[in-house]
Amino acid sequence: MGKLTAVAVKAAFANPGTYQDGDRLVLRVDKRGGAYWLLRIQRDGKRQDIGLGSPKLVTLAEARAKAAELRKAVKVEKRDVLTERKDEEAAKITFREAATQYHSENEAGWKSNVYGRQWLASLENYAFPKLGGKTTGGITAADIISVLTPIWQEIPETARQVRNRICAVLDYSHAKGWRSTEAPSGNSSLKAGRGLPRQVKQRENRKAMPYVAVPPFLTALRRRPFFGRLALELLILTATRSQEVRLATWDEFNLDDRLWTIPADHMKRNRAHVVPLSDAALVALAKAAALRREGTDVVFPRVSGKPMSDMTLLKVMRDMSEPFHVHGFRSAFTDWAANEGLPDAVVEAALAHKTPDAVQAAYRRTTYLGTPENPGARVKLMDAWVRYCSGTADGVPSVLL
Repeated sequence: MGKLTAVAVKAAFANPGTYQDGDRLVLRVDKRGGAYWLLRIQRDGKRQDIGLGSPKLVTLAEARAKAAELRKAVKVEKRDVLTERKDEEAAKITFREAATQYHSENEAGWKSNVYGRQWLASLENYAFPKLGGKTTGGITAADIISVLTPIWQEIPETARQVRNRICAVLDYSHAKGWRSTEAPSGNSSLKAGRGLPRQVKQRENRKAMPYVAVPPFLTALRRRPFFGRLALELLILTATRSQEVRLATWDEFNLDDRLWTIPADHMKRNRAHVVPLSDAALVALAKAAALRREGTDVVFPRVSGKPMSDMTLLKVMRDMSEPFHVHGFRSAFTDWAANEGLPDAVVEAALAHKTPDAVQAAYRRTTYLGTPENPGARVKLMDAWVRYCSGTADGVPSVLL
């Protein structure tokens, strides 16, 4: 017969300490008001404490019944109940939880903030919809292939990155004890030519729309303004990268001064970049503002309010039956500028490219932006590009030639 009573258990909440019920069942109340049942057992000559829950949820009678079951499991059935409990808890860890924890623990080691954000975003976009809610121990090669198949040929480089990142999370889960085996990688079914088809050899550069085709494309793009199309329009008009547009928030824009300051952690080189805004770019932003969603500061959000994925912009291209890549508009801009004979230094500054010559990089500190009263070469360059894209080009300013 136990020593404790239901009344004694209730009274113990106000008096921190350890209360013995008998046969190694203990009620412990700490100074912060926390209380929990413990069963103390001996296994292989070592004492082990097994938690049975809070007395606020588990009654004295229920605690005694649980203790009796566990004593039988240890003494009669010779089971390692603590290991079994850990395995049960491990079996509950989902792929989303494991990936988020892996990302957090390795955050300091990413080569840049942009890379770290892209690492997790690639899983959010492609892996989480199918694997996010699955336990890490239950994910098979077939599950991973189902994630990769839709993007394996369409965006092969991204698909390979997603595969490697999924496997990194599963290997991490194995090391944590959440999964009994390492990831199915290496020469197994995740290798091209086995469970996955061999990828078509990629062109060295992503396919770019010829700059002569940009004006009619932009006209067609503007016929149905919504977030995906407006984001692509701003990308074209500013010659920026996809991630810079997709991650943009309203506080980056100074509409009065007609400037967009892209923060360093949104940039490929991890350095802030200032973009002059043309009249057409301001119109695109005004349309986005008219569609602005509550609860998010993202300029071009998805339904959840988070930044849209790169696939959204690519889908706009595919829906318009264009075989070109989104990043290719920067190439179109470069080709147009070269055809017009515009200064390389100004074009490279507009593209936020690194100056290849170390001496020039050390001494060339200008941004080519000028002042509101005296606009610089980059402002005139982007205005000329927008006039060309809009079909109203009348030549480029002589100051640029």
